[in-house]
Amino acid sequence: MTGQGRTTRRPAAGRIRTTRRHGVRRRAAVALLGCLLVASGCSAPTGTDAATGAIQRTLDRRADALIDRDEGGYLAAVDPAAGELLAAERRTYRNLTDVPVRSWEYTLRDVDRSGTRATARAELRYRMAGYDTAPVISARTLELTERDGHWYVSADRPGEGDAQLLWQQGAVDVVHGRRSLILGVGQDNARLREIAAAADRAVPAVDEAWPGSWSGRVVVLVPESVESMAGLLGASVGSYRGIAAVTTAETRREGSSPADRVIVNPDAYGVLGDFGRRVILTHETTHVATRADTSGATPMWLSEGFSDWVAYRDADRAGGQAAPELERSLRRGEMPAALPEDGDFAFDAEADELARAYEGGRLACELIAERWGERKLTDFYRAVGEHERREGAVEDAMNEVLSVTPDEFGALWRDYVRERLR
Repeated sequence: MTGQGRTTRRPAAGRIRTTRRHGVRRRAAVALLGCLLVASGCSAPTGTDAATGAIQRTLDRRADALIDRDEGGYLAAVDPAAGELLAAERRTYRNLTDVPVRSWEYTLRDVDRSGTRATARAELRYRMAGYDTAPVISARTLELTERDGHWYVSADRPGEGDAQLLWQQGAVDVVHGRRSLILGVGQDNARLREIAAAADRAVPAVDEAWPGSWSGRVVVLVPESVESMAGLLGASVGSYRGIAAVTTAETRREGSSPADRVIVNPDAYGVLGDFGRRVILTHETTHVATRADTSGATPMWLSEGFSDWVAYRDADRAGGQAAPELERSLRRGEMPAALPEDGDFAFDAEADELARAYEGGRLACELIAERWGERKLTDFYRAVGEHERREGAVEDAMNEVLSVTPDEFGALWRDYVRERLR
């Protein structure tokens, strides 16, 4: 919608004020010691030798040049004999022109060297200015070549299990909302502004329901197609064809980036009405807000159910309008025997089965909010996530926060579903 977001077009170099990476002045000492400073302390990558420090310096110069908007310096790190990579990196650099990158750095994990060739496994860590309180972490595998005593990047690809970055897919258009940042490739600017408006409405809705500490801002990626979306997630297209949006924490729950991104499927999102779009973006923004309190101990019925509960919290919908697939099951005489299992939330599940899983989780959270109060619901969510293991997490949290056993809660939930949907 017009006026709901401010669009950034490619400004002249130097107009974007950015922050140089932390620790630049200590780089020489770090390189000499072969030691990288990371959040947890000081650690040296395996295979450390004289080349490791030189490779780190090459990557440091590359990162500094990107932050300083120095295209020549950025490309100087590329092997001059790698013509295809040089052209690709030039495109990548220019695709990033409008993106408000605040920091960009590489952390080496290990280096395998053979003569003048080396393969480095590294973490790329970057932040968006004004949005990220923690870095996005992307695993990268880099091949390097030594020429005349200098190391150059000759290949740069996602690390094992990781995925593409948005700016590798094309020029990025940027829309700044009041509390959102929308990054799109191959999208109409009006659509990006509409998404910014919807995200700006989602953030305060999440704030009202989740009394927790989070950035209060959301970054949304809008690739050109569902195929491009799959590329950003390192997944098959079929898994996401009918999914309107996901959050990176959903797809990589263990070890996902501290700064999560909402990724929109432009095909599925585009066929939704205004209400559906609001629900989708509020749901995904809730995942971003609750990430710090979501762990491997958190069952999917709780994480997905809570996000759906927040998304529907202010919706005036009764009975089957709130859970149509569960209502159809009840009419057939099929009452779920228990809360949904994690496997019921698989993206490639049948649409009606997936819908029942989400509806069941949402009604469980709705039951807690109505019977014990909304604060108890958020307390319960945190208590489950604090456990180190899945085993016993829900049982202990139900006992401590709700004073019920899982069996008692299951019976209450089934009664609530019958009453709610009759």
